[in-house]
Amino acid sequence: MSFRLLTGIKPTGTLHLGNYVGAMRPSFSLMQNNEGEGFLFIADGHALTSVQKGDTLRKQTLEIAAAWLAMGLDLDRVVFYRQSQLPAVFELFWILSCLCPKGLMNRAHAYKAMTQSVTSQKAQEIDQHVGMGLYNYPILMAADILLFRADRVPVGSDQKQHVEIARDLAQKMNQTYGDILRVPSPFIQEDRPPLAGLDGRKMSKSYDNIIPLFSAPDVLRKGVFKMKTDSRRPEEPKDPETCSLFALFQSFASAPAIQDMKKRYANGIGWADMKEATFQVINETLSPLREAFDHWIANPQAIEQTLAQGEARAQDEANAVMKDVRHAVGFFNSNS
Repeated sequence: MSFRLLTGIKPTGTLHLGNYVGAMRPSFSLMQNNEGEGFLFIADGHALTSVQKGDTLRKQTLEIAAAWLAMGLDLDRVVFYRQSQLPAVFELFWILSCLCPKGLMNRAHAYKAMTQSVTSQKAQEIDQHVGMGLYNYPILMAADILLFRADRVPVGSDQKQHVEIARDLAQKMNQTYGDILRVPSPFIQEDRPPLAGLDGRKMSKSYDNIIPLFSAPDVLRKGVFKMKTDSRRPEEPKDPETCSLFALFQSFASAPAIQDMKKRYANGIGWADMKEATFQVINETLSPLREAFDHWIANPQAIEQTLAQGEARAQDEANAVMKDVRHAVGFFNSNS
């Protein structure tokens, strides 16, 4: 596979096992196995819709950066940068906003979900609950994508609409000003059921049921042992397909270990034994990542230097695109 790929992640809280299994690991694998160029950004601009304390955002941005670097990101092949450090993203956002019909934003899933969650039917009262950051979010995402002329954007099926909006805006721009922007395509990643949290619901910071990704071993073990299970006795057969604890085990174990555990479920296994096995396989996988993460977190200047190098490369790419965009819309290029 050889495409220009682009993906981003918001720094909006403590990373947990669900983030790693559902988003980070598949995106990392895709980037590493792609023979073309990769662009990976920390979406700290998008994060302003929910994180509004400066020190918190900076801390979470460093943690996200450390996590990706701990995974062993190939920085020769992947451009790694912070969205906020590229003014061109926000300039293109405004230009695209001037071409975007309001109706397109009215159909955006996040906006519709927000308005439907408000019980009042009065339009003025509904609007009090919707910030312009959330409303314009898809346009900023389109700018993220189109600025780097990405071919493919890895997304789950529930995020496909964002790439479709980027396509619509790229086509509108090209129809208005000539063939300037590349029209991207979504790369639909396999939908995986989200990992369950401590209480059996989807693992989510909003439910306060997460197991942090880089927990110390004793904290990780305590979290796994808090996982909700039923009251069946150890000798009773159990169904791995309906067991959230097995799903967690399966997300980290090898294929032979998974098959062996299925047999143990059929023959009967105690929950304490299963939780211990799950802790062991997760800890074995995460131990080297935890060590690398701790190293990066202890060296914030190294993180900053690494990001700055990626941002210099990203800025060169952005300048080339924006030179064409500025000329097309009638702006002067100061360095032309």
